[in-house]
Amino acid sequence: MGPAGPDDPSGYGRRNGNSGRARRTTGSLTQLRIWILVVALVVAGIVVDRQHLAFLFGVLIFVVALFASVMLHEFGHFATAKGFGMRVTQFFIGFGRTLWSIFWGETEYGVKALPFGGFVKITGMTSIEEVDVADEPRSFRKHPGWQRIIVLAAGSFMHFVLALFLFFLIAVAVGQPGPTNVVSSLAGCVPASVRALNSEHPCAGHNLAKSPAQLAGLKAGDKIVSVGGKPVGSYAQLRSALKGQKTGVALPVVVERNGRDVPLRVTPAAIPKYAYAYLGVDSTIAYQRSSFFGAWGYAGDQFADTLTESASAIAKLPGAIPDLFSANRSRTAAGQVSSVVGVGEVTGDVVQAALPWQAKVAVILAIVASLNIFVGAFNLLPLLPLDGGHLAVVIYERIRAWFNRLIGRPDPGLVDIQRLVPLSLLVFALLVGLGTLLIAADIFNPVHLQV
Repeated sequence: MGPAGPDDPSGYGRRNGNSGRARRTTGSLTQLRIWILVVALVVAGIVVDRQHLAFLFGVLIFVVALFASVMLHEFGHFATAKGFGMRVTQFFIGFGRTLWSIFWGETEYGVKALPFGGFVKITGMTSIEEVDVADEPRSFRKHPGWQRIIVLAAGSFMHFVLALFLFFLIAVAVGQPGPTNVVSSLAGCVPASVRALNSEHPCAGHNLAKSPAQLAGLKAGDKIVSVGGKPVGSYAQLRSALKGQKTGVALPVVVERNGRDVPLRVTPAAIPKYAYAYLGVDSTIAYQRSSFFGAWGYAGDQFADTLTESASAIAKLPGAIPDLFSANRSRTAAGQVSSVVGVGEVTGDVVQAALPWQAKVAVILAIVASLNIFVGAFNLLPLLPLDGGHLAVVIYERIRAWFNRLIGRPDPGLVDIQRLVPLSLLVFALLVGLGTLLIAADIFNPVHLQV
């Protein structure tokens, strides 16, 4: 994905003649209909096995999300280039043979056969590109360095904006799972220690007294609304009300049961080194939505954490290659990297799993957000033909121009990109090879999400 794409066999620029355009559009539409029909038949054949319908629906969700991400990436390049007055001749999704296209103004919009990204064609992206004299003033290379940097970085910026919005959406619309002030079950004892309290079986192997909640008559489903006269509206307020309360002394507790307030007397117990008076209730877990500003705080934290994890995954990528086909891939660094095929399978696993709808939506949104952060960060690596490589070239040109101006020399101008073509081709070949390897690993040695 990037502002510059491969040459189209039919050439760039405006086609001459309305009749030629009409014939080309009609032929392209026919090809597109044929491709849609083939895909529909394949999908219909797979969906016959209804056991996998939920899985396929999850994969479809991911494909649509990936398509939207690609569109946003290219729109970032397109909108900024247009905004700065650059000449944009093509905006395509996919690569290879053109399936469908249409001209609007000076730009051709369309879809190509291989759905592995997209590109925006901006006139004069490099020093070696031949540009019509009339179009040269609007070429990419003739614009100030800061404008070119913005255009090149706009694709990754759109990925980051989308990821932030998705994390915000999780917090403000779906919510995060957390304990509440509603009782889900009663503890069967008073644990002997904090360690026992936090263990899987706090009452195992001991002849312990019943919990205060049992003795007081609390029931599963009760909503605790006050403790010791202090109102309780959340789990945090319940914890706060219990902190510092005297143990062994009867305490007034009000619960809401079947729509009515029921007053109870509970005698909290003491657990050595435990900072709270112990009631012996387990809280119901519920999805709780954040406030507008709280949701943005959550989004920022998640974005920073995911960006750090993405950087770590990129750094570990070379070392993970030997384990891609190992039997214990999921327990190695190779289990942390995946292709779009693997991520699509994980999305299908989530939709198929027996989880609450909130959990499914939250996980899927988090997967799409994480993928966008990874792609955005990876695309900024200073390697041609990635956007980061073009950014590095422009930044180098500006630093070189500044230094020459400082010592009284003329601006050397654009970098001779032809000298970087062999390196660019090598990087491209490595990226294609790595992508193919990851896809093969995800097909023959997949990592499934444990839910």
